[in-house]
Amino acid sequence: MAKKRKVNNLLALAVLSVMIDRPKHRYEIAQTLRDRGKDQDMDIKWGSLYTVVQNLAKVGFLEIVGSERDGARPERVIYRITDAGRAELTDWTRELLAEPEPEQNRFVAGLSVLAVLPPDEVVELLGRRIEALGRLIGSGRQELDQALAGKLPRLFIIESEYGLAMLKAEAAWARSLRDELVDGTFPEVDWWRQVHAEDIPVAEVIASVERGMTEQESS
Repeated sequence: MAKKRKVNNLLALAVLSVMIDRPKHRYEIAQTLRDRGKDQDMDIKWGSLYTVVQNLAKVGFLEIVGSERDGARPERVIYRITDAGRAELTDWTRELLAEPEPEQNRFVAGLSVLAVLPPDEVVELLGRRIEALGRLIGSGRQELDQALAGKLPRLFIIESEYGLAMLKAEAAWARSLRDELVDGTFPEVDWWRQVHAEDIPVAEVIASVERGMTEQESS
C-alpha cells in the first residue's frame, strides 16, 4: 500500500530530484524541471510550485541556505535538500517502482462506456486513435534516437523508453480490438450492432444484462 507522504504531490518528488546536485532558488528549480523534461513525465502544475517548495521546507525536506538579489528583481530565497529530503526521495522512488497503483486513464474511461456507441463507429474511432498513436510513437522513437546519438546515458531517458513501450502496447491492443469488431469475432458484436440499429435504450439493455446475471447467480 502506498505510504502517506508529508507532501503527497508528485511535483514534490520532481523538486527533490533536481535539488540533489546543488542549492537552487525557486526559478532555477522551475527551469531545471523544464530542461530535464519533468513536465512530460509528471502532471506538473507550475502555479503550485512555490507552495510545494514551501511545504517541503516546512516538513524539513528542504532548508533555506541564503538569498540573492539580481538588480531590481525581488530577493530570491535559495534552498538546499536535507538528509531527510534525500531519504524521502529514495524511499518514494522505491515505492513508485515496486508497488503498482491504479491510475485514472481517459482511454479506460471511454472503454468503460463503450456500449453507448455502435460498433461500426467504434471501429472508426479506434482507427483514428491508432493513427494518432502511430504519430506519437514515431516522434517518440525519433527523440530517443537523438538522445542516444547525443551520448545521453540510457539511465536518464528510461522513462521515455517506458512511455514509448506503453504507446506501442496500447496501439497493438487497440488494433486487435478493432480487428475483432471488423471481422466479427468480438463476442456479441451482432447483438451490440442490433441494439443500436433498433434504437434500444442502452439503459434498458444494461438492466436486462444485470437481470440475467442476477438470475444466473441465484440458479
